Amino acid sequence: MSLVLVQSNVAPSPAAAAGGDGMSPLLQLVLALAVLIAAAKIGGLVSTKLKQPAVLGELLVGILLGPSVLDFLNLSFFTSTHLQDTVFEIAEIGVIFLMFVAGLEVKLPDLLAAGKVSTIAGVLGVIIPLLGGFALAWFWPNNYSFTKSLFIGILLTATSVSISAQTLLELGKLRSRVGLSLLGAAIVDDVLVIVLLSTFVALTASSGGGVMTVLSIVGVMLLYFVVMSIFGLRALPWIIRKAAKLPISQPLVSTALVLVLFASWSAEALGGVAAITGAFLMGVFLGRTPYHNRIEDGVQTLTYAFFVPIFFASIGLHANIFSLPSDLVAFAAVLCVIAVVTKIVGCGIGAKIGGMNNKESLQVGLGMISRGEVGLIVASVGIRQGIIGEDVFAMTVLMVLVTTLVTPLLLRWSFGNEQTPKDQEKPKSEKPVLKPAHAGEEAGH
Repeated sequence: MSLVLVQSNVAPSPAAAAGGDGMSPLLQLVLALAVLIAAAKIGGLVSTKLKQPAVLGELLVGILLGPSVLDFLNLSFFTSTHLQDTVFEIAEIGVIFLMFVAGLEVKLPDLLAAGKVSTIAGVLGVIIPLLGGFALAWFWPNNYSFTKSLFIGILLTATSVSISAQTLLELGKLRSRVGLSLLGAAIVDDVLVIVLLSTFVALTASSGGGVMTVLSIVGVMLLYFVVMSIFGLRALPWIIRKAAKLPISQPLVSTALVLVLFASWSAEALGGVAAITGAFLMGVFLGRTPYHNRIEDGVQTLTYAFFVPIFFASIGLHANIFSLPSDLVAFAAVLCVIAVVTKIVGCGIGAKIGGMNNKESLQVGLGMISRGEVGLIVASVGIRQGIIGEDVFAMTVLMVLVTTLVTPLLLRWSFGNEQTPKDQEKPKSEKPVLKPAHAGEEAGH
């Protein structure tokens, strides 16, 4: 409220007082954010009522508000030339916090204990989709460059296990061999995707400057990871202990926010990797401290109440899924099929090699299909870095919608009439590596 008064005092305007086209840029931003958050939450609520992930509803709301239908941010009373950029920048901060929360939820002991099945399924669940997506883009007569084709492959490597976890919980299968293997494979998958994405962004930033340039980029990356690891394992616990004793309000959460923002900045500005990598690593290291629950509770409130709804709604504001050229419609359809098939094949074969029977292997493969918010995060990095254009971004949104819809349906089908008493207590490893946008209040898990 005081900010609005300050803005009005600095630049008084009869038109601003009257509203409409004369709204100040600040008031336009406030209105846009209010509509986006409210619409996203309503979409998430409707989606959960229909027994679908809330992220699906938030995505659909974004598409409704975006250029595909209403083109909300280009309505006549939004005259600020910087409004869209500001909204998208806030959404990017949302990605940083989303990956920070992901890091907080990844426990290194869980990763090490993922086991043979989870490790092999997770690795093949990255390799096969990567090759499938690259081959499709490279050989399709769209003349996609090698770089863009490879990034399309990386887009298909992502997995959002939170959607499968909720479905398995409803079926009473979350603590089964399949359920726990699926969760472990998702952790392996997410870590590999982070490494792939960070390496790809760093190498493309070298602009083909020769072998020495590439080696220097890789060297800087490795140095960054070493420095971050030393800081996270040695200095960070001491910093957090001292911060917990500070006589200020919310000392732990405030310190965590400073650390994650600094880590994100340093990752991209100094380490040559994506900002979300720094956020993810900071989350992993803070997750090892005795205060991780207090930090997570505080950060999640901010993240899922404010930033995440804006991020998922903003995805639709970016993409016009109905504007795909006719020659790309077939490509988008095949991309969705490849996205489904390669995860089933890669993770299914991995589970089979790990010792599961055919039915269990199929169930693990089906559970890894959904790309969800992880795929959207990868796509948002790609478009921000200029690696992909609006066409690939729109196809990614469509692919995420399709995989999000089919995953719970196929999982339910694969378990058939199997009956297992519902879990009375969630296992420690149940927490998904990335929670859906309805984490907490909407999903109840």
